[in-house]
Amino acid sequence: MDTDLASIQEARDLVAAARAAWETWRRASQDEVDRVCAAMAEAGYQAAERLGRLAQEETGYGVALHKKLKNEFGSRWIWESIRDLKTVGVIRRDEARRVVEIAWPMGVVAALIPSTNPTSTTFFKALIAVKARNAIVFSPHPAARRCTYEAAQTMALAAENAGAPPGLIGCLQQVSLPGTQELMTHRQTAVILATGGAPMVRAAHSTGKPAYGVGPGNVPVYVDRSADLEKAARYIVASKAFDYSTICATEQAVIADAPIAARLADLMRAEGAYFCDPQQTDALRRTVFNPDGSLNGRVVGKSAEVVAEVAGFRVPAGTRILVTPLTKIGRDEPLSHEKMTTVLAWYTAEGWEQGCEMSIAVIEAGGLGHTQILYATDEKVILAFGLEKPVFRILVNTMGTLGAIGLTSGVLPSLTLGPGGLGGAITSDNISAQHLLNIKRLAYETLPPPPEAFAPGETMAGLSVDEIERLVRQVVNEILGK
Repeated sequence: MDTDLASIQEARDLVAAARAAWETWRRASQDEVDRVCAAMAEAGYQAAERLGRLAQEETGYGVALHKKLKNEFGSRWIWESIRDLKTVGVIRRDEARRVVEIAWPMGVVAALIPSTNPTSTTFFKALIAVKARNAIVFSPHPAARRCTYEAAQTMALAAENAGAPPGLIGCLQQVSLPGTQELMTHRQTAVILATGGAPMVRAAHSTGKPAYGVGPGNVPVYVDRSADLEKAARYIVASKAFDYSTICATEQAVIADAPIAARLADLMRAEGAYFCDPQQTDALRRTVFNPDGSLNGRVVGKSAEVVAEVAGFRVPAGTRILVTPLTKIGRDEPLSHEKMTTVLAWYTAEGWEQGCEMSIAVIEAGGLGHTQILYATDEKVILAFGLEKPVFRILVNTMGTLGAIGLTSGVLPSLTLGPGGLGGAITSDNISAQHLLNIKRLAYETLPPPPEAFAPGETMAGLSVDEIERLVRQVVNEILGK
């Protein structure tokens, strides 16, 4: 059979099976839901290392050990964050307003999975969907179909062994664009969870279905003169090097306050940062991006040594990231945009006000609504950044990669980060189980209706209803010539 036709048919079959399973699962008790989810989380956690290796081997992106950590986060850590969330029956009572809130599942979730974080995102989406009593069907990225399927099967088998109906968790194996389109637009698909590149997210939003999507993360990190520089240097280099920069909240540009810029650069060098000269920087401009402005797949998710080699120069052994000193931001400077690899832009600012302006420029170059990172101890500077930046995650003195997803900060743990209206999404939240619930509200009377609600309707010029009806009949008869 033609691959596209096979993919379309598989999508239809998986949605039908998911819908049938959901008809049973939507009646599950909270205890049943939590037992199944706990089993899924544990199965994912136990498979974290194996699937981390498989994801790295299949895609060629990132670091297997880092993917293991992300898998552990996407399973056990995510489960801990939603374990106590009520998703069945009455979930809240507001006695003062006399409103009872009742959870109601959405149905079948279509989940699009990226190649950069395939297994961890699959674990995460399976857990939040099943916790909210939904079914879910995954569409892998073609470059990550095997590891995504293995992750989905890990969740599905654990769920079924714990009492969930077969078919509740499905995954396409015949992957094609028409198959994914069929999955998203199927009449029994209720909502879409889209994590991946901009074209895929746009496609999800254009289906006419409710969709939660992410946006690009062109994340600036401003380092103020009041910052703990040793900590900032250590965190920035480690975060940028983490899984070779495949998380959307990875640092993309350092903006260093002028009085501390030289010291910060030295500290970053000690952590494994290599500062490129103008010729090397120009080589990276041509290497990281294709002539049409798209990212060069040869260097996405690759080590600094590999990226440098592709660009035509060598770096010392142990180099973790490549730093490119720049002066321009925007269309005329390719390296000021999101780089899904171990290349970090570098700017110097004269004070926090200019640092604020430069951060906004970086965000506007491709990361509206996503994330800003700030290293400072001056609360005035911290608050100013919080008030002014057109992003919805502003991380203070923590890593971008791990802070934005909620591993090293107090934001909601998630692997799908909404950029809000600024980034073309329906929400600015970190997406979790509560976003896959509908809420019914049982509302009792709190006040009697005002007297005006019971007043009779007004009549024309004081005429009674009978008199008005007689006049209307008379006019009609005259028109008809009777």
